[in-house]
Amino acid sequence: MSSAPPVASPADPTPSPPPAAARVRFSAHLGAVAQLAAVGFVGSLYFAALVSLLALGLSLLPALGIGLLFLVAFVYVLWSAAWLEHERVEGLYGFGIPLLRARQSGRPGFGGWLRTLWAQATDGAMWRGVASAGIATILGLVTLSLISALATCLILPFAPLLEHERANWYLPLVDVPIPLEWAVVAGILGVIVCAALLVGIALLHAVITRAILVPNREAAFLEQARAAGTQRESAVRAGELERTRIERDLHDGVQPRLVSVAMTLGLAQQKMDDDPDAAKALVTEAHTSTKAAITELRQLARGIHTSVLDDRGLDAALSALAARSHVPVLLDARLPEPTSGRCSRTAEAAVYFAIAESLTNAAKHSRAGEVRVTLRLRNDEAVGGRPTLWARVEDNGVGGARILAGGGLDGIANRITAAGGVSRLDSPIGGPTSLEVSVPCAS
Repeated sequence: MSSAPPVASPADPTPSPPPAAARVRFSAHLGAVAQLAAVGFVGSLYFAALVSLLALGLSLLPALGIGLLFLVAFVYVLWSAAWLEHERVEGLYGFGIPLLRARQSGRPGFGGWLRTLWAQATDGAMWRGVASAGIATILGLVTLSLISALATCLILPFAPLLEHERANWYLPLVDVPIPLEWAVVAGILGVIVCAALLVGIALLHAVITRAILVPNREAAFLEQARAAGTQRESAVRAGELERTRIERDLHDGVQPRLVSVAMTLGLAQQKMDDDPDAAKALVTEAHTSTKAAITELRQLARGIHTSVLDDRGLDAALSALAARSHVPVLLDARLPEPTSGRCSRTAEAAVYFAIAESLTNAAKHSRAGEVRVTLRLRNDEAVGGRPTLWARVEDNGVGGARILAGGGLDGIANRITAAGGVSRLDSPIGGPTSLEVSVPCAS
């Protein structure tokens, strides 16, 4: 049941404090003036450096491509300017601006780096940050002029007292001479006008940065729909790959073994009366094959669902996985106790199977002598500071791993994406191979 807010008594001499939002808004605008003054000075130097890098890069391109180095530096300096602008505006206003992250192509090697560089150079979020920084620099230069004019206007009312030190007085910004008898009035009016202009610039800065950096609702919905579509497609693709793997393992492994057991038992049945010793040997062979088939079925079931993951948590499941690995595994898992809260089953399962597939690939293809698995629980700012499972698997093998359609690494990427996470593979020729995955604990 709701009730009306209490009304202050007229006799109460203690005034009610201003709302918290009003205090925050005032402090934000006051901080904007101070920041714009600093940005006006620092931003001018920053953009001068950017122009210099761009000019050097374009002018030195014919000289054996040396200008490419300056153009690469230009892209990275641009990104740093955009990142600083995002952090500055978010820290000042708290608009909830998404964290600016460096783009990744997800492909290894020099070609992957070139794709990453191109993706970064064409990143719209980066250019919006640069545009906001440029506008803030211009407003900052105006702010510096207004602060200087405000200081002059503060001195003007004292002009009659300083007449013997200075004969001529001028109105700031317009440089109009002021008669001494009008200095006090001009100074007071100048202070009011300069202060009003500073407040107006602070308000204009808040409006412009919000319009540039804060994604509108329609764009946010479109991005959410795109991410949901990507996750759905990845989940379908991961399910198809898993079904194909199960069919292949059953068809190529368990099914032939069971057929062999049936044939062996049939031969034993035929020899039961004529050659009991041979029949006994055949039954023993069938028994051995049956136990092997049961082991294969257990491994197959473990690949579909691992009970230890549900019962004892991700740390224990990975310890059991490392103990069964054919390649020595150094496991460094630092997770809170299960009693203090666990990630969702989807997140834990995605990370577990990604590590399991990586260990399988290392044993089959990499010729690695050792695998290091690192697991942490982080607070990822990209998802609002929510807990995120992060894992890294690195082996000292020959490298050269590639994501092929229908392969194990393709299954990892699809499973991680379906869980709302990201994965990154780095496997240059000659090694080492490293796979990083990051999955939010809850969607």
